[in-house]
Amino acid sequence: MKLIKTIPLHFHTLQVVLGLTEDRRVRLLHFGASAYAGDENIHEGESAFISDGYPLVQLQLSGVNRPFEKQGNMYIATLPGCALRYVSHHIEDRPEGTCYSVVQEDEKTGIRVISRFQGYNDLSLIRITHTVENIGTEAQTLEAIPSFSYLGLERPGEGSSDDKLRVHVPFNGWQKELCWQAFSLPELGLGQTQPSVMRRTSHTAVFSNTGNWSTKDFLPMGIIENLAAKETLFFQIDHNGSWMWEIGLQSNHFYLNVSGPEEVHHHFTKTLRPGETFTTVPVCVGAIAGSVSEAVSMLTAYRRRIRRPNRDNEQLPVIFNDYMNCLFGDPTTDKEVELIHAAEKAGCEYYVIDAGWYAPGSWWDGVGEWRESRERFPEGIRALTDRIRHHGMVPGLWLEIEVMGIHCPMVDKLPSDWFFQRHGKPVYDRSRLQLDFRNPQVRAYADSIIDRLVTEYGVGYIKMDYNIEPGIGTQIHADSPGEGLLSHERAYLDWLDKVFARYPDLVIENCSSGGMRMDYALLSRCSLQSTSDQEDYIHYSTIACNAPSGVCSEQAAVWSYPMRDADAETAVFNMVNAMMGRIHQSGHLALLSEEALGQVESGIKVYRDMREHIPESLPYWPLGFAHSTDPYAVLLLRWKGEGRMAVWKREQEAGNIEIPLLGAYPEETVVLDILFPEDREMASKTPYVFDASTGVLTVSFPEGRMARIFKIRVEEKREDN
Repeated sequence: MKLIKTIPLHFHTLQVVLGLTEDRRVRLLHFGASAYAGDENIHEGESAFISDGYPLVQLQLSGVNRPFEKQGNMYIATLPGCALRYVSHHIEDRPEGTCYSVVQEDEKTGIRVISRFQGYNDLSLIRITHTVENIGTEAQTLEAIPSFSYLGLERPGEGSSDDKLRVHVPFNGWQKELCWQAFSLPELGLGQTQPSVMRRTSHTAVFSNTGNWSTKDFLPMGIIENLAAKETLFFQIDHNGSWMWEIGLQSNHFYLNVSGPEEVHHHFTKTLRPGETFTTVPVCVGAIAGSVSEAVSMLTAYRRRIRRPNRDNEQLPVIFNDYMNCLFGDPTTDKEVELIHAAEKAGCEYYVIDAGWYAPGSWWDGVGEWRESRERFPEGIRALTDRIRHHGMVPGLWLEIEVMGIHCPMVDKLPSDWFFQRHGKPVYDRSRLQLDFRNPQVRAYADSIIDRLVTEYGVGYIKMDYNIEPGIGTQIHADSPGEGLLSHERAYLDWLDKVFARYPDLVIENCSSGGMRMDYALLSRCSLQSTSDQEDYIHYSTIACNAPSGVCSEQAAVWSYPMRDADAETAVFNMVNAMMGRIHQSGHLALLSEEALGQVESGIKVYRDMREHIPESLPYWPLGFAHSTDPYAVLLLRWKGEGRMAVWKREQEAGNIEIPLLGAYPEETVVLDILFPEDREMASKTPYVFDASTGVLTVSFPEGRMARIFKIRVEEKREDN
């Protein structure tokens, strides 16, 4: 089937080209940083296949045969996806950037699809959604519709896909957040082992989440690096629940599908009756002529564009939280009073009372009423939050509003449709029940809790935790468990929007046993993200180094918790972990040694001087993403004319590290100095030499397990440019 027209879409340097065939089928011919090469991209013998092989939309309905062979569970060769016919396309100039809309229809099933590609000024990426509308006379059941589907990942550059493509995957897990790994296609089981004519396979490389913990296995993002073409494609799924992305092989080419929930992996189907619509979860996809670090920088800029404006992300106050390696969920008035004094002296600006404030003893399976425990706080919690404000800090409380413990006094009095249910039974996890935010009574109850915390208890900060995984979803009032889960998650986001409309200055930290919901459906609303519950500060340095890959630095809350026997170097290491993002100070400050406490106070002071630039900074990893077994880790944050670089040494023996900085500053001459620790005697323990001609910084560490922050100042253009 011949192409009769190409439709170029312009998004800064991102090149997107659609094609229109003789029979009015829309094809995504090109997506990348390089220019479209034209019809020579279509290999000999593929001209007939183009009518089915490059659809703009993959869409599968129940009871509809697929048009040609596919192998395995991959979402290709879908119907009516491959049968959709072009109706129109539209261009709208919006303040944030140009939006292109493409309308297609399938006469046989009565399905219309409106695809929207939202661009952002000066960003080489787009945000994509598809809206499916049933304009026919019969109900249709949707099984799958990826938000982005593209065939031809391997096209740019010379050489074999086995050699030139690297897939970067952000593994995630409790206390193991942000663990990036890079794979070649053969390492993913997609090596070239077949004849070149119509090469295909049943295997796909699938990365997926099923359930409400959106990042318990992976972050909802990925990066595909083309070493030959020096191009990098990147994507992010802005969803707080089930999602998946897959790379597979179809007719000589590798494809990428990026999707919200679908049937095979997530038990999702959605029945559309005549006149009903469904919109996919939004995904961001982009491509640049640059490195993995530069791709993350582009994503960082996008995350800031879609985020709710709030003062917290501009001012970056320092947070003290009494939990980690401190009170561990056992607060009382007496315990808090001495910590309040110590936190104020150290320079903290928020003071958060973590779990346990609502029960006299064991509380895990009884949560749900969220009323203060008078046994713990005889004068009431308002007396304590007033004391915190008197000491110049904003008080906060821990909350897990989406769950109710099985021994909560309310449970037996509530209707069953307050909770997730499957097979006619409530869904249990870890002695808790999942509240269903589709229910207006649930949302009204949640509102009453927020109102009480703000107005009666006087809090300005909520640590919103979430410690269960309810699985595939709920069957009541839903077409499928996955559809019930998606509708609940969208209702929860809508509830959050309304909370912030009532309390625009309320700060809500997004926490799920640490970083188990590190997604930008939630982070476009919540100010902060808990990056981990990691209790070992050495292991935390890997998470801290990689944090800007998954969340903007000004939202990335990282614990600093020097233990009671910490010496000065241990305290410095803890502080360096937190100072490149948001300081989440803990540890029992009132019991620290004078030298350790002095480094905490100094670190907070240095941070308060540098934090105004963090919201404009872009990350760069001179050594690549950190891995837990690496002896060193390095993170650089850059902004106009300056930068701050954290260097961690994690092995026990003395040693030197060489840090290449030309990739970060290819045209400038820079000057470096140790910014933290401020103590010159301590700083002198790590001598360094910077070779301006090669851009290599060499740092000597005479001891094991040390950390430093360098200040970088751009001085002038390099002479060789």
